[in-house]
Amino acid sequence: MKKTSDWILSHEIPSDVTVHIGGASFSLHKFPLVSKCGYIRKILSNHKDSNILVIEIPDVPGGPEGFELAAKFCYGINYEFSTKNISLVRCVSEFLEMTEDYAIGNLVKRSEAYLNEVALKTLSGAITILQSSINLLPMAEKVKLITRCIDTIAYIVTKESEFCLGDLASSSSNLKAIVDWRAEDLIVLRIDVFQRVLLAMISRGFKQYALGPILMLYAQKCLQGLEALGKEKKKIDSKQEHEMRIVLETIVSLLPRERNTISVSSLSMLLRAAIYLETTMACKLDLEKRMGLQLGQAVLDDILIPSFNFDGDILFDVDTVQRIMMNYLEYELESTNIQENDMEKVGKLMESYLAEIASDRNLSLSKFMDFAEHVPEQAKVSDDGIYRAIDIYLKSHPTLSDMERKKVCSLMDCEKLSREACAHAAQNDRLPVQTVVQVLFSEQQRLRGTMGGDGLITVEPTTNKPSSHELSWLIKENQDLKFELLNMKIKLKEVERWTSDREKTGVSSPGRATRYSADKPLFPRKSFLNSVSKKLGKVMPLLRVDGVVPMSTRGRNKPSKDRRHSMS
Repeated sequence: MKKTSDWILSHEIPSDVTVHIGGASFSLHKFPLVSKCGYIRKILSNHKDSNILVIEIPDVPGGPEGFELAAKFCYGINYEFSTKNISLVRCVSEFLEMTEDYAIGNLVKRSEAYLNEVALKTLSGAITILQSSINLLPMAEKVKLITRCIDTIAYIVTKESEFCLGDLASSSSNLKAIVDWRAEDLIVLRIDVFQRVLLAMISRGFKQYALGPILMLYAQKCLQGLEALGKEKKKIDSKQEHEMRIVLETIVSLLPRERNTISVSSLSMLLRAAIYLETTMACKLDLEKRMGLQLGQAVLDDILIPSFNFDGDILFDVDTVQRIMMNYLEYELESTNIQENDMEKVGKLMESYLAEIASDRNLSLSKFMDFAEHVPEQAKVSDDGIYRAIDIYLKSHPTLSDMERKKVCSLMDCEKLSREACAHAAQNDRLPVQTVVQVLFSEQQRLRGTMGGDGLITVEPTTNKPSSHELSWLIKENQDLKFELLNMKIKLKEVERWTSDREKTGVSSPGRATRYSADKPLFPRKSFLNSVSKKLGKVMPLLRVDGVVPMSTRGRNKPSKDRRHSMS
């Protein structure tokens, strides 16, 4: 502005009009202005008798900077058009009515020629003009600058993407190629403009599944740092939170509908952000459904979604993961091509999740049981994973009553436990007595199934036949195990009968009170259960999967604890 004023003063022609634009003043001359600016000509036509006039022009696009470019053109001062200033020149020339009606080759025509012949011929030029046009609304919309930029970007991007993708189906390598090509140019745009660009690209034939990497790149840029904030109470200001929420909801609405176009880990990241930013329920449910459809590809970290209540509640958002699992099951039931491997993988994943959340001391029994009961039976190869989760839960919640411990143990089927898990459960002091009995009984039934109906071991034909001494020893051990199980059942019934009598009478007889005092266990749990588990330890190593009894039993060791089934 100073250069412009100095140039005018250097001609030693006194100014006859002063123009005020947004706090800046320009001392100018009527003739150069009225010869090219229809807007100023109309104003000055009402002040013919005044020698010196002061004009106030409000709402000039670009303020003083924009008016200065127009004034220079009126005075014939040379300056270059560029992609950085052309949007400003075009908008201010339209506002000041610098059209061909007032001068041939006026600023409107000159700026339009540069836009059409130079600036809008490249992707980078169109994006630069589009960014600067956003600050010149509503005039930028009136002269269709934003629309033309969006159309140019959509056209160029669609053509280049067709070259990158060809006719190949979507794959991770193809999607990476999309990100590599100029996708980073688009993520600098404001979210509403970014949305308009993507919709224009789709209308021109851009493959919708290819939007995934672009959207995730935009999300990572805009939501950067949100993961760190999620570890503690919110420190983000309300305006920034609102802007992030708008960005996230828009991105989710643009996600491709096809499966596998967005990785599960990326969906998990979006879902965590949606929960933290408290987006609409529709947004969160959409992400949960998408994760459910691809749950077979998830790992444990993907579903360990933290709880953002910040009120000392549970550590993980169990309800959200349960809804994700239900979405998966619903999809599998409707699908005609059920993937058994996926079902088993999801079952193991849910059991691992149960074991992870079981250590949370604030996790209620009802929530733990409700989640475990929704894990489908067909997804479980065995109940070892459920047993491990139950064991961790019992260890982390030592104040559970006997009734509550029985409830949580009812989640597992003792007949579906492996021999290693049975051996561990038989020596697990955290389990209720009834559960231990069921474990031992199911293992005895399994041994009976391995043996013939007459109690003898079924031996496959082999060149190395076991000796009669070994067979006799194994049969004797099996009979001893049956006897000890029967003895335990009798004692258990006696305890239950005694408990029932006490509840009916309200008092206990002196004899029974002495026999089953509070200082002593109801029966010698350690010695008795250990003797039974030792019997199992002696019998089980002698049986192989093929039913053959090994020739030698010397140097037998008790089955070691498998740490996969316990926290201890």
